[in-house]
Amino acid sequence: MTRASHPDHGKGERPRRLDGLTVVITRPAGTGTSLAKKVRALGGTPLLLPGLSLRGAADPHHAGMQWLASQRDDVLIFTSPAAVRYALALAPLAKTHGSVIAVGQGTARALQRHGIAALVPASRQDSEGVLGLAPLQRPEGKRIALVGAPGGRGLMHQQLAERSAVLREVPVYRRAASRLTSRHQEAVRQLPAAACVLLSSAEALQNLRGQLSPAAWTRLCRVTAVVSSDRIGQAARAAGFVRIHRAASANQADLLAGACDIHSRVSYEAGVPDC
Repeated sequence: MTRASHPDHGKGERPRRLDGLTVVITRPAGTGTSLAKKVRALGGTPLLLPGLSLRGAADPHHAGMQWLASQRDDVLIFTSPAAVRYALALAPLAKTHGSVIAVGQGTARALQRHGIAALVPASRQDSEGVLGLAPLQRPEGKRIALVGAPGGRGLMHQQLAERSAVLREVPVYRRAASRLTSRHQEAVRQLPAAACVLLSSAEALQNLRGQLSPAAWTRLCRVTAVVSSDRIGQAARAAGFVRIHRAASANQADLLAGACDIHSRVSYEAGVPDC
């Protein structure tokens, strides 16, 4: 598995580009537009291939009651930008005396747009990073709310329970497999070998494996997978990907930096300038 270089560049270096590179975006349906625009701005061709579909809570009344009750807890942990969007659609966040934690920078920015400041892991922007934050080091007896969707890894729930925290699950939305059309299938079957696919969710990866035809899935596995973590890299390898490149995180900028690394390397090997 190759590693992404740092997204910052030295003074005088030519800006990295994605000219001619097809970039497959697997973010949930309706959420990949911003990333697609950035791919186009860098000269690449985005292909939206959603691995997930996000929906409101199955029982909005119950979810709303849980969300309002959680605002009195000691710590609120938002697990994704979608958690912010769906929670605040149920009810605004009143002033809370507790700590607000965001799993990553994207979630923190979503909270900031509503005037809510959040703690974010400095290095790993995932469950392990959150568990390393100061408010969660000695959480015995603290009331901690996990705001997100049912399912997932369950690591935070397990670790916080072992640390004797009082946990509240606040399922404000649901994840489901997206519906891929014949147009999606054909686009994947026509992917060039030099393309890359951005992967930041093991659940989305498995959904795509189940939704794509055998021919389309085989073709997808022949491109380079840009993965957001070692865990996603292992899932991609187990699913059939051979060329795997590790990005610094699941942030858009880091995933794009990983795609640029791939494009630069391929261009170099082909003897073609990368911008």
